[in-house]
Amino acid sequence: MNNSLHVGLDVGSTTVKVVVMNENKETIYSNYERHFSDTKNTVCNTILKLLEKFPSNNFTLALTGSGAMSAAKFLRVNFIQEVVSCKRAVEKYIPETDVVIELGGEDAKIIYFDKSIEQRMNGTCAGGTGAFLDQMASLLHTDTAGLNELAKDYNTIYPIEIKKAATIQKDWGKSFSVLSKINNKSIGKGYVVCMVDKPVNISNSVTAIPVEYI
Repeated sequence: MNNSLHVGLDVGSTTVKVVVMNENKETIYSNYERHFSDTKNTVCNTILKLLEKFPSNNFTLALTGSGAMSAAKFLRVNFIQEVVSCKRAVEKYIPETDVVIELGGEDAKIIYFDKSIEQRMNGTCAGGTGAFLDQMASLLHTDTAGLNELAKDYNTIYPIEIKKAATIQKDWGKSFSVLSKINNKSIGKGYVVCMVDKPVNISNSVTAIPVEYI
């Protein structure tokens, strides 16, 4: 009798991710690729690759992600909402976790694990999410993993915030203060990227700069 493999397919706003686990719940294969808005063909190609790689196995399959609902209907398989999927995985495999921050292609989600579950989502601004990080990595001629390598040997953090506004507020950059809790790092000047037409000092430590600067 052929062993069954368990497949999780995440169809996000910019990418398709797949993980295959064996009967012992060990990851034996994973893949990550951009779908360039062609989710249907990318999902179909991903499944065909799995059939070629594991021709003798049976599969269980579940889909998650912002672009997975229609694909799940098309394939007639289970759909699990992405925050629920993340929560279940964390509770099962890393139950000691207090907080999860999940950076999607165009949004960010945070889950607090305590006596009661609290969930929040930022779907308004893509700054700091996967697509933004990919763009910054491209400008630096590297990838997102390379950003970690570039950053790890530096001792000064320069915080950046993005605002879709042109009217400067005095409290812009106030969230930068949380970085002071990081050990062995100094905090440099912070910048708020926004719709101003020239740099404006908000305070001694924070400057608003035009979006054209990046």
